[in-house]
Amino acid sequence: MNKKISISMALTIAIIAMTVTFSITMILARQMFDATIPSVKEKESMYSKIAELDKYVRANYYGDIQDATLNDMMAYGYVLGIGDKNANYYTAKQYAELVEVQNGNIMGIGVDVVKDSSGYARITKVYDSSPASELGLQVGGFITAINGAEVKGLTAANVTAQLQGEAGTEVTVTYMAPDGTTADHTINRSRYTIPSVEYQMLGESYGYIKIYRFDGTTQSTFSKAVEELQNQGAKALVFDLRDNAGGQLDVAVNCIDQLVSEADIVFAEDKNGEQTLLGSSDESYVDLPMVVLVNNGTASTAELFAASLRQLSGAQLVGTTTAGKGTIQAEPHRMSDGSAVVITTAKMLTSDKTSFDGTGLTVDVEVAAKADGSDTTLVSVEEDTQVQKALGVAQTMNGGTAASSETSSSAASGDASAGEGGEATSEGADSAAPASEATDGE
Repeated sequence: MNKKISISMALTIAIIAMTVTFSITMILARQMFDATIPSVKEKESMYSKIAELDKYVRANYYGDIQDATLNDMMAYGYVLGIGDKNANYYTAKQYAELVEVQNGNIMGIGVDVVKDSSGYARITKVYDSSPASELGLQVGGFITAINGAEVKGLTAANVTAQLQGEAGTEVTVTYMAPDGTTADHTINRSRYTIPSVEYQMLGESYGYIKIYRFDGTTQSTFSKAVEELQNQGAKALVFDLRDNAGGQLDVAVNCIDQLVSEADIVFAEDKNGEQTLLGSSDESYVDLPMVVLVNNGTASTAELFAASLRQLSGAQLVGTTTAGKGTIQAEPHRMSDGSAVVITTAKMLTSDKTSFDGTGLTVDVEVAAKADGSDTTLVSVEEDTQVQKALGVAQTMNGGTAASSETSSSAASGDASAGEGGEATSEGADSAAPASEATDGE
């Protein structure tokens, strides 16, 4: 038998339901409001401080204020202030030139640099037919100042950016040669060919592949290098990633994929500890012993390359402990004025879900650049103790006796150049202050 509810009872129930719903909504809204208030207050405090500072400076500063430069420097200060050592802020001009670098089309003076313990920018590469080459700048020399300003307070990325620029423009560098002599040189920037990969046969049995960085030009030349060296009868492959500061993650993964069998290659771990697979390899692989040369300048995706080959192909690492930059930066976020920002979004994990961030990769065979500890970039491949040690390890892995340091080098194979561009950054991940119109990057 159906029971009927009176109209008054129905209205009472409806009112109670609405009251409960309203109460729950108000509680949730209050919780959201309470959570938002601190953020609003923090932002209000930040904007209030900037406004107060701006008011004082504009009322009292003797000079003229360039608002565009001021805005860029405030943005840079914000990025610097979040404490992300691998973050970058790029002015609109810097970002446009960064894109050119990634496409291999940037212009500059024709050197790669890393920051030295002295604080100066040490030259690790001088490109053929570049202004630096024509001037006689040498690997192992130092750039101590740019346009009269010391570089000690700058990252390698910012030094690199200030050396880049449009063809025909000038930059004055203070150059200290390896013998210690110092001179100022005013250099006209120009376009030149810059390889990301070079390769050759060492002796008759060992393929040597030098990877300077992982960018948009790397994969095709890398594939060609691996194929040609195998066709020439290479019994083992030696990959030289010393002073490779990394670059594009997808490019590194694709290069790894060509060498290793089916496996997961890299994971991202976000700030909440959640892990996401970013790249894997297929069944095809290269069935040769592999050795990877690394040092404290090997960073980021270059470290991933080395770790992946060791974990998935049994490669041996030779040299010294790597840099330990195991984080992932997002693709540049383009701002409305053409500027861009890059921030760290996750930690990089290798195939076995371990991290090398902050610790680096320890090597299987430790060997300094030279017996006296001097820089390997100052000597030829035949004189390079680390390369010769790597060849010995490769020969042992191949079932032979250790290779002699007298191993001869054949002529470079194929077209080693991989496009035109400017100076490679020391990782693309250093935080670089915009120096007015100066330029500034996985």
